[in-house]
Amino acid sequence: MDRPEIRLRNSMTRRVETFAPIDPANVRLYLCGPTVYDRAHLGNARNVILFDLLFRLLRHDYGADHVTYVRNFTDVDDKIIARADETDRDIADITAETTGWYLDDMAALGTLEPTHMPRATDHIGDMVTMIEGLIASDHAYAAEGHVLFSVASYEGYGALSGRSVDDMIAGARVEVAPYKRDAMDFVLWKPSGEGEPGWDSPWGRGRPGWHIECSAMSKAILGPHFDIHGGGNDLMFPHHENERAQSCCADPGAGFANIWLHNEMLMVEGRKMSKSLGNFFTVRDLLDRGIPGEVIRFVFLSTHYSKPMDWTEGKAREAEATLRKWRALVTDGGVIDDAVLAALRDDLNAPGAIAELHRLAKAGDGAALKASAGVLGLLGEDIGSWAAEGDAPLVEAVLAARLEARANKDWARADRIRDALLAAGVVVTDGKGRGWDAGPGFDPAKLEGLV
Repeated sequence: MDRPEIRLRNSMTRRVETFAPIDPANVRLYLCGPTVYDRAHLGNARNVILFDLLFRLLRHDYGADHVTYVRNFTDVDDKIIARADETDRDIADITAETTGWYLDDMAALGTLEPTHMPRATDHIGDMVTMIEGLIASDHAYAAEGHVLFSVASYEGYGALSGRSVDDMIAGARVEVAPYKRDAMDFVLWKPSGEGEPGWDSPWGRGRPGWHIECSAMSKAILGPHFDIHGGGNDLMFPHHENERAQSCCADPGAGFANIWLHNEMLMVEGRKMSKSLGNFFTVRDLLDRGIPGEVIRFVFLSTHYSKPMDWTEGKAREAEATLRKWRALVTDGGVIDDAVLAALRDDLNAPGAIAELHRLAKAGDGAALKASAGVLGLLGEDIGSWAAEGDAPLVEAVLAARLEARANKDWARADRIRDALLAAGVVVTDGKGRGWDAGPGFDPAKLEGLV
């Protein structure tokens, strides 16, 4: 079956190249998910929206049943243990709560749930098995209750990040420990202290290092060789470099991921997001301030994933105005515009796709606009209720004024209000004249001055 060509920017080769799935009947992708100890900050959402866009495009081109998307939860980590100590709460309670927060916040951004969302603690046995294999093949060694990966044993180390080992040592926070054979060797397993979470292993009671978690989970669900792996470019080193090294050594010749997809970082009002600068926001912060998830998504998609993105209040206002205008135009029954798909297939060029949506809106093609925006996760019914929520008090006041005019037999005023409601795109949904919905052409500004 011939399919349109999709081109993606491969961090491994530093080139935009044609995507050729290993198995077109099961396209497989893996995204490094959150460590669940707190709310997701705004930067965490960028790769989730990127992979959601990729997931939607692949489902369109290959079929929804032929794409497997995995995004993990790291639910055992030093940060989680520290948070439990700080708050005197049980680790399981913290991870359950923060996992729920994460899922709610990502859903508010219009992202589809991945096919699988494994938790690290459910795959400890897979991690132990992988570590045992690495020791048996001399790619890892046990020392003082720890197991470490031997970087010198893998000559391909550094190929993903493009750094030499000397550069990596200079640029990394390398833990100096007497049990390490080399400064760059990294932990696969470490002992757990009293009161810390731990599991029995051949090396004593302990817990996994961060990097081995994703290698074990991706292999368990997707196999040792799959199509696309991704995350923010801050994960390229050391996390993805280490992950790739141990996976390639655990399964020589398998190849691990064919394409590595990394997004650039987020800024806020032209500056790096930082608590010290007072411009650090979680996704929930913005949602609670009344900025709709669809607006946040639109702003993120307006910058190509390979470029730094600057979140500004001005962009959010422009996005909301655009989405309100589009929602007033949309109708059902359209087909996805070819130019929108062509833009997305060209290295997920969401800004280019949005430009095509503007073209459709200008042409007044509300049906194609809605169908095409859906591929970007925009203008859907489940994410668009915000568009009328802020105008509810005005609409309801006007409806009440009409009921009052009718009760007083002021038919002329009642008719003027009825005509204004129609012109404003308000659809009355019950026979008593109180229920309503925002219909095509919804423009509450046309109701101002009626009450």
